[in-house]
Amino acid sequence: MNARLFGLSLGAFALAAAAAPSAEQWTGWRGAARTAVSTASMPAALAAKAADVWAVPVGIGHASPLVDGQRIYVFARRGEQEVAQAIDIATGKALWSAAYDQPYTMNSAATGHGKGPKSTPVLAGGRLYTLGIAGVLSAYDAATGSVLWRHAFDKEFGPPPDFGTAMSPLVDNGLVVAHVGGINGGALRAFDPATGATRWSWSCDGPGYASPVAMVSGGVRQIVTETKTKIVAVDAATGALLWSLPLVTPYEQNAVTPAIAGDLVILSGLDQSTFAVRPTRGADGKWTAVKVWDAKAFPMYMNSPVVVGDTVYGLTNRNKGQFFALDAKTGATRWTSPPRQGENASITAAGGRLWCLTSDAGLIVLKADPAAYAEVGRLDVAPSATWASPVLLGPQILVKDVDHLRLVRIG
Repeated sequence: MNARLFGLSLGAFALAAAAAPSAEQWTGWRGAARTAVSTASMPAALAAKAADVWAVPVGIGHASPLVDGQRIYVFARRGEQEVAQAIDIATGKALWSAAYDQPYTMNSAATGHGKGPKSTPVLAGGRLYTLGIAGVLSAYDAATGSVLWRHAFDKEFGPPPDFGTAMSPLVDNGLVVAHVGGINGGALRAFDPATGATRWSWSCDGPGYASPVAMVSGGVRQIVTETKTKIVAVDAATGALLWSLPLVTPYEQNAVTPAIAGDLVILSGLDQSTFAVRPTRGADGKWTAVKVWDAKAFPMYMNSPVVVGDTVYGLTNRNKGQFFALDAKTGATRWTSPPRQGENASITAAGGRLWCLTSDAGLIVLKADPAAYAEVGRLDVAPSATWASPVLLGPQILVKDVDHLRLVRIG
């Protein structure tokens, strides 16, 4: 090869390398650890304008995409089918697609949110697990899309939650954990990942719209979640109830995924405060959860908090959407943003910043600074609503809007 051609080849290679997104392991709701904290190396400065690297139609729904190296997984609806798909991250081309029939009649109060799915899948051990809008739990071979097992729970529990299933399954302690059921009751249940057999089950009220998280307290690993009317924690190994607290919100819309800050659980709900509880096991072996602090000025609705260091960051639905920062240990207010930030925002922390994707497709970048509200910049990243959480991939982010998946250059 002559020098000129060699130089052109190197230049083409460099352009291709620059265009390819960085590999990332974002394998479940709010990441593998459910903390909404990413290790992606994000750009120091934002581009003047966001630009699509590629955009492909995938179907409607609020399920967030997953990334495993150079492969994306997305779960969406096309017509009257729910579809799981694997997509090449460099090109946006489909690698496999698997669909099943899922007719669904929406609650009239939720027509603006579409017919789902709303539950983000989880990827672990070479398997992809999805939970559909009506509560159908499926396991796929992540390499091929072959269905490994599938469960429906309508015959056991009746109709799904009023506004559709939104709880995202969790893989923890070698088990797939999901709160199954609906308006007539349900169960927090663990399944064998290979066979789908039930390993433990704790009967309770139906699921809320939040997702479970795992924590260790008093040497015991426990699964914590918001149900329809409660906060509950069960033993991750056996499913035995450890503690519970009432949490009742208007129209039974518990939708905030708990955040863990050391030995505290941070929680909130519609028309409730943001508050922290500490699980404690007494000398008699019984568990209680005592409220440690209560920030009444900052209720959250569909937004879930993010903990960075000793600070809790979130978006209250008050004042047309207002970002806030609280001391994680005491609940003291550290700062609040100007009002009217948006109806909802998915907040992901990375590189000392908060990357906040609002439901109207605005990316708001803030410093993760406990001392003061500091805005870095804003970009419009999609032409339609973005209720799904993004995946940060360095100078690019992965965005699911109403019916497209987009790889968007932001830096």
